[in-house]
Amino acid sequence: MLTIESFSLGPLETNAYLILNPERNKAIVIDPGMNPAALIRRIQDIEVEAILLTHAHFDHMGGVDEVRKLKGCPVYIHDLEAEWLTNPKLNGSVMWPQVSPPLTTDPAEYALDDRQTLQLIGHTFAVMHTPGHSPGSVSFLCGNDLFSGDVLFRMSVGRTDLPGGRETDLYDSIHNKLFALSDDVKVYPGHGPRTTIGYERANNPYV
Repeated sequence: MLTIESFSLGPLETNAYLILNPERNKAIVIDPGMNPAALIRRIQDIEVEAILLTHAHFDHMGGVDEVRKLKGCPVYIHDLEAEWLTNPKLNGSVMWPQVSPPLTTDPAEYALDDRQTLQLIGHTFAVMHTPGHSPGSVSFLCGNDLFSGDVLFRMSVGRTDLPGGRETDLYDSIHNKLFALSDDVKVYPGHGPRTTIGYERANNPYV
């Protein structure tokens, strides 16, 4: 059985997730954001198998370097945003100098593709390409738990006015991919509280 811990990191309160298999003391990290000290403390004595990125905006990848160097684990990101990790113009960190210095990190070790499955910490993580907020946005489904990045939030959706964003793609991702899942699937978004597919299908005013 997996446990899921959430850490609200950085000035934009980005949700980083630690998905832990307690029996093996192994975990993965999804979206290690800026100022990851709390996350770093938590993983000191845990083997981290991988860092999974839902997308490469600076507030979601700001802690990649610290986690990767501490734990020696590979990074996974969709190919459409592979260059974003090394380019602060693409990852947006030069757009808000009052929030972040220009951020870069080494390239990811692995590319993600739609419908790919990852075998990590003894469980299967299905990759869903869910563009719209950004061209390479992905969501990860493990059992009944969905990590949606900045695509779907509780009673909201991701913004599409950043470089590479596209409103039609966002709504296509939500309606045709995320809303194809069961009502009881729990949604762990990139910002804000947890929700469910069923609740958002019935109540989200944007969709």
